Amino acid sequence: MKQYVIDTNALLSFVTDRNTAQQAVMTGVFELVAAAQATMLCPQNVIAEFVYVMETVYHQPKPSIRSIVADFIAMPGVTIVDKTDFDEVFSLWPETIEDFGDAVIAACARSVKRASVLTFDRRFMRKLASCRIPFMDSKSR
Repeated sequence: MKQYVIDTNALLSFVTDRNTAQQAVMTGVFELVAAAQATMLCPQNVIAEFVYVMETVYHQPKPSIRSIVADFIAMPGVTIVDKTDFDEVFSLWPETIEDFGDAVIAACARSVKRASVLTFDRRFMRKLASCRIPFMDSKSR
């Protein structure tokens, strides 16, 4: 079964209309997860970043954000990762992956065999490729 580790920008693309092509890709992934054909891991920092962006950039009310997050974490096939292997994070950050949150996501993906990172961040994709951590692009679903 395919396993994914989700980045904040992929989650934002799913719940907003900021990029309809990215939203379509994420809709397809979420359909796979809902049909138990894939699983999705979400590091806790992704939830924190998502809440921050929804509140400060998209100006969504906190109760609406809470509802979105509650629905996401209650979805079958979604697992919130609440343990972080900081030795693995520090093996990546800051020399290889400069963004700490991205390093947490990459470390999570490394800990799960055959997990692909869901991201639309091209710079992060290049860093993942250099670390031989798989990531999903629009063709590899």
